[in-house]
Parts: sequence; C-alpha cells; structure tokens
Amino acid sequence: MAERDADVPLSELGRRQAAAVGAWMATSPQAPALPQVVLCSPYERALRTAGAVVEGLRSQGRQVPDPRTDERLRERDLGWWDGLTGAGVRARFPQEAERRARLGKFYYRPPGGESWCDVALRVRSVLASLREEHAGRDVLVVSHQAVLMGFRLVLEDLDERSVLALDASEPLANCSVTSYAAAPGGGMALRAAGDTAAVADVRVTDDAADHEPGEEAGGERVAGDQREVAR
Repeated sequence: MAERDADVPLSELGRRQAAAVGAWMATSPQAPALPQVVLCSPYERALRTAGAVVEGLRSQGRQVPDPRTDERLRERDLGWWDGLTGAGVRARFPQEAERRARLGKFYYRPPGGESWCDVALRVRSVLASLREEHAGRDVLVVSHQAVLMGFRLVLEDLDERSVLALDASEPLANCSVTSYAAAPGGGMALRAAGDTAAVADVRVTDDAADHEPGEEAGGERVAGDQREVAR
C-alpha cells in the first residue's frame, strides 16, 4: 500500500453511503437525535465520512456543527503487524504468534502496537471528556471497528468473552449506525447496533467500484451516542 493507513482515502461509494446516513438521520423517526457535537477519528477516510454525514444532514436543512477530530478515536495500532495477514505473522514471527495464542486476542499487544485493552482505555478517556465538556448534549462519533467495539465494551459493561463474541458474530458494516440513549435508571441503553437501514439502497456503480487497491470500499462506522452519553 502506497500510503499510511491513516491516509487511505474514502471511495465514491463511501461518500454516497455517508451522505445517505446524514439524510436518514435528518428524516427517519428511527434515527438517533440530531448531533450537537460531531467527533471523528483523524484518519482521512473517517474525517471524510464525518464530513459527508454532516453534508447529508445540512442538505435536509438541519443545522449541525462541523466535525472535530480526536486522536483517541483513531484505528487500533497494529504495530509490526500493520499490513500483514495472520498467516504472514505466523510465518515470519512464530514466537509472537504463539504468545498471542497464549495471551488471547483481547490482551495481546503486537510489538509497537495496541491491545484491545489499550483501545478501551482510549474510549474511557473520550467518554470522560464528553461527560465533562458536553454534558447533556447529543454526540455523533465516527470511528473504526475496534474503537466502536470498545464503546460497546464500556457502555454495555461487557467482559472479554462477550465483546470478542460480538466482534466475531456482528462485524460492523461500513456506514452502519450504533446508537445509545439515556437509560431510565442511569447510564446508557443500546438502541441499535450496526444498523444499515440508511445505506440499504446505496448500490455499487461502475465509478464507485473503481478504486485503488487498499482503498475503503465504503465509509467508516458511525456511532450515534445520544444525549446523556456525556453525563
């Protein structure tokens, strides 16, 4: 891949999917509340996804703020393993592959990279900042698979086995929406996980399919965390 993972661009399909999410949020009664704060990963594809969602909202006459990047929402750092398949790691670094098998996916940290626990720590920091800086406001977060699974881990009080089972059985589609709302007894209640209703009618066209190897075929994941997530 010619560029860093952080610089991988968004495809045309991804742009159309993200705009469709914005239009859906503006018009569907099943959508999360309109965001008063928009935060996103600084990765190029995530920033462009957030921008297209905001444009989609504004195209429906909704007033929403510009996206703000937060480095804590970046994709999980795979360190030495960036760009390698599991087979490649096992062939080139058999001792590390054995260490991963012994420690387990949740706790294993690739050399120079992050474990799932490291990502969860970033998520906890983001939530603490939201409670302090944006209490009582509706927040839209645009990020990546591992980070949004970290939000599920923290907000739903999941354990290692539960979150890994979710990651395996319910992978998040590009531009899917996961949303939470204030629970009656306090905390947050899951409203929807990996909802793809907004992009169900967005199809691949010849132009959308024509992207460079390694380019995202669709937009990044969207977490619509409703009011009270920041309390």
